[in-house]
Amino acid sequence: MKRVLVIEDDPDTCACLALALVLEGYAVSQAQDGREGLREAAEHRPDLILLDLMMPKMNGWQFRAAQKKDPALADIPVIITSAVAVERWADLEDVAARFPKPFDILALLEAIRHYFASRGESFADAPE
Repeated sequence: MKRVLVIEDDPDTCACLALALVLEGYAVSQAQDGREGLREAAEHRPDLILLDLMMPKMNGWQFRAAQKKDPALADIPVIITSAVAVERWADLEDVAARFPKPFDILALLEAIRHYFASRGESFADAPE
């Protein structure tokens, strides 16, 4: 089963994303900020990270900088989900996808499925 880490400071958005992912057959971990996200990623290595940019303690840009410096985490793909103006995303070119908020949850789920399928992987490897 594929694991997705949701790093999102808004509890409602985080819960909505987590529920949608679980219903699609993914295992889900959650973090409220970048620091917690780094700990969670190190403890339960995800196959994909959904990352908000504006968060307390450690924002999304700081998270990406720390992730890239950690050899154990650097290769984990990231999809950005943020309300930050798209123009400010220019330095985040090496992400799998970008979804400005508010986003269509079905389009996001399709992008996740497509990401895994493009690598020859089952989108969830869900148990039957």
